Amino acid sequence: MGGSQLIVKNMEFIRVLPAWAQEFSYKYCSQTANLYFLYGNIRDFLPHKMNEGDFLFVKIQKYISEVLFDNKDIIIFYDRSSGVTFCTPEMEREYIRTMALTFPEAQGDDFVSSDPEKSFFYLEKYFTITIPKQKRIVLIIDYAETIVPAGDISQMDDADRFCLVTLNRWAHEPEFTEGDVSIILLTENITDISPKLAVSPSTIKVEIPFPDEQVRILFLKFLEKQGLLILERGVTPERLGPLTAGLNLLNMNQLAALSYQAEVPISLEYLKQRKKEIIEKEACGLLEFLETEHDLSYISGHDFVKKRFKRSAKAIKQGRLDVLPMGYLISGPIGTGKSFMVSAFAGEIGIPMVQMKNFRSKWQGATESNLEKVLSILKAMAPVAVMVDEADAFLGDRNSDGDSGTSSRVFAQIASFMGNTEYRGKIIWFLITCRPDLLPIDLKRQGRAEEHLALFYPETLEEKEALVEVLQKKLDIKMNKFPLGDVLKKMDFPVSGADIEAVLVRAKMNASVEGRIIVTREDLEETIRDFIPPSYPYEIELQNLVAVLECTSREMVPVKYRKMDRSSLAREIQELKQLLGDNQS
Repeated sequence: MGGSQLIVKNMEFIRVLPAWAQEFSYKYCSQTANLYFLYGNIRDFLPHKMNEGDFLFVKIQKYISEVLFDNKDIIIFYDRSSGVTFCTPEMEREYIRTMALTFPEAQGDDFVSSDPEKSFFYLEKYFTITIPKQKRIVLIIDYAETIVPAGDISQMDDADRFCLVTLNRWAHEPEFTEGDVSIILLTENITDISPKLAVSPSTIKVEIPFPDEQVRILFLKFLEKQGLLILERGVTPERLGPLTAGLNLLNMNQLAALSYQAEVPISLEYLKQRKKEIIEKEACGLLEFLETEHDLSYISGHDFVKKRFKRSAKAIKQGRLDVLPMGYLISGPIGTGKSFMVSAFAGEIGIPMVQMKNFRSKWQGATESNLEKVLSILKAMAPVAVMVDEADAFLGDRNSDGDSGTSSRVFAQIASFMGNTEYRGKIIWFLITCRPDLLPIDLKRQGRAEEHLALFYPETLEEKEALVEVLQKKLDIKMNKFPLGDVLKKMDFPVSGADIEAVLVRAKMNASVEGRIIVTREDLEETIRDFIPPSYPYEIELQNLVAVLECTSREMVPVKYRKMDRSSLAREIQELKQLLGDNQS
């Protein structure tokens, strides 16, 4: 029997289903398993094509029961809140009648209880009684993470252990497979599920992705047809479609409802702001949009790096995503403007940039769940740039000492995602660190952070002058005309871009205290005389050397390091680490 009774009547029908539903249908028809996980974007509306060519948008339970199984035979729903319910009243009456005859001493409410120990016991008996009648049975369990949560078995309560054993037994029950009994578990994050089931080869996992551009446009047209979408003049669903990447249909429905209630037509700017708010909320604070008003014209020096970024920006604007690196490693000592450089690149290319926030949690299983949520959103947002600051500390490594293997699992998940060439040019990674030597080689190799770029302190007087001029524009500082070089000569110590910015801000403060908006030569000279830069000479030199060692082009390397061979660099790095008591490698 099995898949022969699937309401999908022919292969032609399967081919018009979305990809995830096709995958589910083929695996169901193969009759090789009876326990399925549907995970990912399961709380969304799903498009259902009608005979007339129109689309309806329904929730997943209705999609499974109505579209895939045509509300036929026996379709049962269960969650801890509602207990056992059925697709139709007739199905429920048949179930209650059968169980009442089999267990006359039981209370009627026991058969539909929200207690999984009671419900699963009676449902299993019902399956066994019904199988000989050659009726297909589908049990859809929502919020599966509340039934078989991730975690060590020793920490589960009796009810969770019962559910885990029961579902595991059902997954291996030949009678269920042959008798066309299917159990479908719904969860947003597969990592929230006990690995005893989630990674079992006898269960089938199918991910429901965020809607693609075509589906988003169809949904906007559906809302427009219903009179629920107010658009600014000149804005169309086709125009909004690409700009809604990262939103699911439920998000878009909320956005349209807010616009409708406030009687504010949806403009491109309105969509941009609302999209930012929705995604940050959906990510539960794990992603932050980086807004920038600057582009690469605000960067002084670092000509080689700017040239590389401008070349990549041109490729993006031309749609040549296939030639872009999977990611960038940006290194260099503190104060060189690494984060600002990356945000300026984001302003140059015009695609959204987000910064990953701390997704780690002290609660078991929450870290993996948080990361899965973040990566799902990034996939949906593509094209997107992702900045990871202090990457050496943020991303971790394969070391899992003392955390039950969480670190190694998280690291493997990140490394695998970063190396997926399907996202080349769609998800661009920027790993920023002043200690690239501490970043695992797995993330620095080709196929992940492929392009290694380094920023260094300005070396020449001309470079310092150019930096001051750019910082004036960035900080909106008005300054009298005078020979900058004569003043900057007095900064006869290694100085970073951050140091020069601090000097200019202090000079502006001195002028404002006296009621002036113009910074004079005297303001600048007085500030330089008083300024003492933070002094970490050995740490800075170590950061310089490890950045030099990462450089993939001699043009990036400061002149004083160009004659040093790699063995000399490695030796000096080791000596500095010993001097600083740095035991990390």
